[in-house]
Amino acid sequence: MTVGFIGGKFLPLHLGHVYAIVYASSVVDELYVVLSHSELRDKELCDDTKMEYIPPQIRLRWLSQLTKEMPHVKVISIEDDQDNDHYNWEEGAQLIKKGIGKPIDAVFSSECDYKGIFKELYPDSKHVLIDPNRSHVNISATAIRKEGVFRHWKFIPDFVRPYFIKKVVVVGTESCGKSTLTKNLAKIYNTTYVEEYGRMVCEEIGGCEGIIQKEDYHKIAFGHKLEEMKAIEKANKVVFIDTEAIVTQFYSNLYNNEHQTILDEIANLQDYDLWLYLEPDVKWVNDGLRAHGEEAVRDKNNQDLKRLLNKHNNIDYKILSGDYEARLRGAIEEIEKLVK
Repeated sequence: MTVGFIGGKFLPLHLGHVYAIVYASSVVDELYVVLSHSELRDKELCDDTKMEYIPPQIRLRWLSQLTKEMPHVKVISIEDDQDNDHYNWEEGAQLIKKGIGKPIDAVFSSECDYKGIFKELYPDSKHVLIDPNRSHVNISATAIRKEGVFRHWKFIPDFVRPYFIKKVVVVGTESCGKSTLTKNLAKIYNTTYVEEYGRMVCEEIGGCEGIIQKEDYHKIAFGHKLEEMKAIEKANKVVFIDTEAIVTQFYSNLYNNEHQTILDEIANLQDYDLWLYLEPDVKWVNDGLRAHGEEAVRDKNNQDLKRLLNKHNNIDYKILSGDYEARLRGAIEEIEKLVK
């Protein structure tokens, strides 16, 4: 059996890597894909770029997803503690040889400059170049780090994209335009969105006030998170989310006079990139589920929700007010800052 390996930092994994790995897998009987990583070195590579450091567990997961249907391809992780300027190639080669544990017939790369060092480190192996001029896939991880993932989105594999999706959540009390804004933003950015799961539950049970129970809020919170995961898998750079666990807590307080620890725990696990808070200064609309249209009640509910949000110190929500046009313009302005 012929054995080969292809290595890299895969920071991030892109379609150039995918092409090289698939090509190499067709050349040898057994291929090792080697994730070579060092927290120190990899963080240095991400400094002063448009990409944050990506943990090796994430990159290893990507490689496993890529090769899961390729039984003759094995993914291994090789870690060291060296920085970028003082990487010891000889020591790295010894770690790779130990990790593979058998004679290596072919070493694959896309770099002509590696010819000399590979001949020295792997004298019994053939150096096989794959698309060295990047004529098949014209991209590099360096360019992606420097210029940003979204600029090179077409080169990011589908199973890698969810990691980079920006999550925008829209919050506010009832009848403030959350659903309308969420759907409109999804249309504008050609992406997915998550509807308010609590509304779906209330429609199922025939209303909210007076009949919603403690357990219903658990169903709302967990169900909403599952819908978020589904939407993120199919999103295009950004996903829009109508309400979240703190708003669910607000309604638990409002309808059942009960503050639930489990909802706080879910809220503490949330990780949204942008919070848009809608003031209740548009006309209140009775849609059959709403029951708090008086101006004084709307104002009190608005302040109660803000107090809940303010208890979470890591939330920096952007307040949007005015008519629907003003809210849309304000939202787009904040989103453009986020994605650029």
